[in-house]
Amino acid sequence: MTDSLFEEAAPDDPRAPVQAADPGEELARIGRHLPRQVWLGTSSWSFPGWQGLVYEREYPEPRLARHGLAAYSQHPLLRAVGVDRGYYQPLDQAEWGRLAREVPEAFRFVVKAPAAVTDAVTRGARAAAGQGAGDNPRFLDAAYAAERFVMPALEGLGARAGPLVLQFAPMPPALTHDTHALIERIAGFVARLPAQHAGVQAVYAVELRNPELLTPRLVHRLREAGARLCLGIHARMPPLARQAAALRAMDAPAAPEAGWSLCGPLVVRWSLHAGLAYEQARARYAPFNRLLDADLVTRGTLVHLIRIAVRSGQDAFVIVNNKAEGCAPLSCVELARALTERSEP
Repeated sequence: MTDSLFEEAAPDDPRAPVQAADPGEELARIGRHLPRQVWLGTSSWSFPGWQGLVYEREYPEPRLARHGLAAYSQHPLLRAVGVDRGYYQPLDQAEWGRLAREVPEAFRFVVKAPAAVTDAVTRGARAAAGQGAGDNPRFLDAAYAAERFVMPALEGLGARAGPLVLQFAPMPPALTHDTHALIERIAGFVARLPAQHAGVQAVYAVELRNPELLTPRLVHRLREAGARLCLGIHARMPPLARQAAALRAMDAPAAPEAGWSLCGPLVVRWSLHAGLAYEQARARYAPFNRLLDADLVTRGTLVHLIRIAVRSGQDAFVIVNNKAEGCAPLSCVELARALTERSEP
């Protein structure tokens, strides 16, 4: 028991703030030269293995989950973070507000919509196997999405709100056999969502897990609905270069490569290394403190796309998972280093 209410808590005291790691002069310099429209970040922030990279020392995962965001946001290159928690259970306005108060104003959250509206099936007890237990009655329910997701997130996050990602889980053949009808349903759903709320403009980004939906019709209808195509780097989806071609068709179908300008923000989620299943990647890369499988092709394509976004006067949001190369913060460092120290080929 302390002698004074004002006595500073010891480092091991759960009440003590999580301390940020010293980034060093190189990362500080890169951060100063990284364009302000570039928002690099990781999927969540609660990884004890990031000691010395993001956090001063190793903290327990529950403590990082609750108190680590403020220290994470002090990293000179991590200007954004992905929040996947709401995918499983919608967060309320108060929780979004608590997160917003922990970070600087020049910080952005890239948040996933609840599975309740983006998963065509209810996963039930067989969720681990990726199997559906039945039809989801709230699938593409715009009213539910607006009330339980869009409005609370925009109210709570305010100006710190980044793209709202509508990640559609793998859909059953009963839906995907008629891609035309399914694309129309998705576009209609997005069009019914609020364009803005609480003075904040909503930016919607659609991420797929069914490659057969990645068609010219989809990108055309998304643009009409006011949404962006989120480039999802995942084993279930085509390589990034092919997805980027679809994005180019969305923004400048007749323009040469040199004249391509983005008509909206670039939104990318780099989730999984090619050839690995989710559990394989987690077992291989834990505790996520070093790069094990450098993906130079994906990095190079990302740097090229980010430069196009900057030239177009658009924001570029890139959220990296530990399962992409082994350590998400270090992947962000390599992207930032390439953006600031190498010229466009």
